[in-house]
Amino acid sequence: MTNMGFNIVSLFHAAAKQHPKRIAIIDKTGSITFEQLQKDVMASAANMQHKGLKAGDRVLVFVPISIALYTHVLALYHIGCTAVFLDEWVSIKRLSLCCRIAKCKGFIGVPLARFIGWFVRDVRTIPIHLGTKMNYSSNSITEPAVIIKESETALITFTTGSTGTPKAAKRTHNFLKEQFDALMEKIEPSQDDVDMPALPIVLLINLGCGVTSVIPDWKSSKPDKMQPEKIWQQVQRHGVNRITSSPYFLKKLAQYVSSNNISSEQIRKMFTGGAPVFPNEAALITQGFAQSKTQIVFGSTEAEPISSIYAYELSDRKEEAEKHGLPVGVPYRKSQVKIILWSDEPIACNNIHELTSLEQPKGALGEIIVSGPHVLREYFNNDEALKRNKIFIDDNCWHRSGDSGFLNDKGELFLTGRCTTLFEHEGKTVKPFLIENTLQQIDGVVLATIMKLNNEIIYFVELSAQEKKEEVKKSIEQIWPKPSLIVFTDKMPRDKRHHSKIEYGVLREMMLRQN
Repeated sequence: MTNMGFNIVSLFHAAAKQHPKRIAIIDKTGSITFEQLQKDVMASAANMQHKGLKAGDRVLVFVPISIALYTHVLALYHIGCTAVFLDEWVSIKRLSLCCRIAKCKGFIGVPLARFIGWFVRDVRTIPIHLGTKMNYSSNSITEPAVIIKESETALITFTTGSTGTPKAAKRTHNFLKEQFDALMEKIEPSQDDVDMPALPIVLLINLGCGVTSVIPDWKSSKPDKMQPEKIWQQVQRHGVNRITSSPYFLKKLAQYVSSNNISSEQIRKMFTGGAPVFPNEAALITQGFAQSKTQIVFGSTEAEPISSIYAYELSDRKEEAEKHGLPVGVPYRKSQVKIILWSDEPIACNNIHELTSLEQPKGALGEIIVSGPHVLREYFNNDEALKRNKIFIDDNCWHRSGDSGFLNDKGELFLTGRCTTLFEHEGKTVKPFLIENTLQQIDGVVLATIMKLNNEIIYFVELSAQEKKEEVKKSIEQIWPKPSLIVFTDKMPRDKRHHSKIEYGVLREMMLRQN
């Protein structure tokens, strides 16, 4: 890795110079051109410097996804600061702990966040507090972006775990550029693209390549409250022709347009990631958006993308996904992917030969690890997370995804779920992930999974309607492994970020408390 001068904000400034009159962002308050956004970024940057922020300072940002958010994040990058993010649903206790770890110099928040912040000691003691309103004129501010080492940190994002030291992804300017290049290659943006990005990092990429972004009118912290008819009105009103979102968001839209016989031909491309998509869900998306070229991207915060597959291709591989594993495509060309023996302990290798000795043969199950220039190399002040999730060999970093899977003879990658969910039963390895695919195809099942606790096979099921219970129960009793217990739950615990992945730990704790 070199340490040449590079600031990720330079991509935005180049796009603003090339497309000054093009709309950059549309949100529920209005719209802004690249030219005006650039002026506002400069004004915000001047205000930040006036208040005492300087290159290298970390700044906690509590602003919803909006024009204001990107104005201030770009301004932070412009003056060489690091933007620090926590999820908006984080607990007060977790917020305090993250603040102590990050040691921020500044805090930027909307009025409600600033008000709440005064009741949290670790937020209140942050030296510099700023709102989102402009206090500086954008006229005659022409200071160029601070040139910093590309290895300097641009972005820190904390995870939402409730115990232990928070794991904070530390993205450098160079890492963001590599991620930008990788996703650009997948997305292939056109000059006439109007994107609806429900994934914040994608909007940042759009700003770097001159693409208009329409922020969906929904509350990302409450995805189950999504109103697809309102989102579709935005799509039509603003001429959206590309959507980048979580699978949950996309499935809701696909169900809406299909059930209402709405033409979706204006959508040309779609990209989804952040959670698995099964063949029946890919078929739903393909049916709802028949004219769209839809890619499902497999990756994580630490490595995005790892691989990708088209929805139409996945929808045709139903039997394969049920029997062997979920096809997630051929690895991205800059990725090196290996399948190694899984261990619940940190893995240290002194050389490539030691790593190769852990590698599984083609078709054999193991943990998916990935290396490449777009793979996160470090966490912020968390050596424990680094040891557990990374394998370093010389200057090469391998990220342990925690996902189980295998590579076939064609070099295609298959996913079989989280390593920690696999269990042995009657001499065979049970892959709950594949059984979830089967369960979702039972009429009346919204989401379901299987777990082995105290030597009992337990099925957890969320129903679409209570009257389906007996019918669903009979279907599950025909599946191997046979259930010791079937637990029907009103709402399956899902991840807060994408509302798509099952929170297995929550289910486990629920059953242990009952026992």
